[in-house]
Amino acid sequence: MIPLEEAREHVLSRVGTLPARQVPLDEALGLVLAEPVTSSEPIPAFANTAMDGYALRAADTVGAPVELEVVGTIGAGDDGSLHVGEAQAARIMTGAPIPPGADAVVKVELTSPAGGPGDRVRVEASVKAGNHIRHPGEDVAAGEQVLDAGTVVTPGRVGLLAAVGAYEVAAHGRPRVGVLSTGDELADTPGPLRRGQIRDTNRRTLLSMVAEAGFEGVDLGIAPDRPDDISRAFEAGAADCDAVLSSGGVSMGDFDYVKVVLDRIGDMRWMQIAIKPAKPFAFGLVDGTPVFGLPGNPVSSMVSFELLAKPGLRAMAGHGADDLGPALVRAVCGDELGHRSDGKTHFVRVAATRDERGVLRVVRSGGQGSHQLAAMTRADALAVVPDGARLGVGDPVDVIVL
Repeated sequence: MIPLEEAREHVLSRVGTLPARQVPLDEALGLVLAEPVTSSEPIPAFANTAMDGYALRAADTVGAPVELEVVGTIGAGDDGSLHVGEAQAARIMTGAPIPPGADAVVKVELTSPAGGPGDRVRVEASVKAGNHIRHPGEDVAAGEQVLDAGTVVTPGRVGLLAAVGAYEVAAHGRPRVGVLSTGDELADTPGPLRRGQIRDTNRRTLLSMVAEAGFEGVDLGIAPDRPDDISRAFEAGAADCDAVLSSGGVSMGDFDYVKVVLDRIGDMRWMQIAIKPAKPFAFGLVDGTPVFGLPGNPVSSMVSFELLAKPGLRAMAGHGADDLGPALVRAVCGDELGHRSDGKTHFVRVAATRDERGVLRVVRSGGQGSHQLAAMTRADALAVVPDGARLGVGDPVDVIVL
């Protein structure tokens, strides 16, 4: 058996980063920037008000309360050409430009209509110059680099990119990931199963995990146990996709057509990793396309995806070494999670809750068999239990949140 880190490093050493391309901003969410983004203009581009109120000269509010002549109204989107002179004020709405002559804004709550002829306002408090004014470049200066290469585009960053006018960005592609199942025993139908058949759960599960991770899943279907069909399926997936995931046929010592085919058409490494579940794993290249061979048991395939395939796919998408995952979170055992020494790190399926102090507590979510998919769906996390560790109630434990 080999350590998990050795298997992961092997994957990361052989996957490449997808090339950069120009991407419309509306399609950039979740992608990794390939080039830095610089603002060509200041944000805000002009002085504007942070409040609804009155734009005026701060000097005219000395000795408040005072009454001022209202010379007009300025709304958001106006050009701000209205001039404010001595003893004058202009109604102004949030985001509207500060008019020439004004150097402060009094919020509307500190004003009231004044009596007498004409349109006048009573200002109840004195203010200093600059009050409630957003100055040009206060958020971003012209020429400032706002996002580095390697930055993941989040919803907030989409807004920032729009604010600086970056309606296209250079970003690494979103990997297209083909997902293939093989085996004559697999059925993909709601009807009754014949004896010896099982429903194909892995393909749908893995396609869902691919989508949840932010990649584009491609359903490669089910290939029957015939070498020519399996070969065509892998070669078609390698030609059409950036990576291929398959499940089953990776256990050491098993005679399996998947092994026979991949050894013939690809450059594969077949591994036994010192973990449970997900001990068997294969990785290699078919026509230059990464192929991840995951175990056939449903829980094992999910854990293998989380620990090995997902970090490799994130590397392909341009994520940095510190952002490949999986991330560990410290929790506390709510029951015993230990196991006897067998040379493996165990990834125990656990349900996680926070207690009244905000401490994350984990307990087994049910059966730990690699075939027990229902118990896996009740898990919120995988507890990382080192070989032979005896973790009791109250002991700290690292977990991978699912």
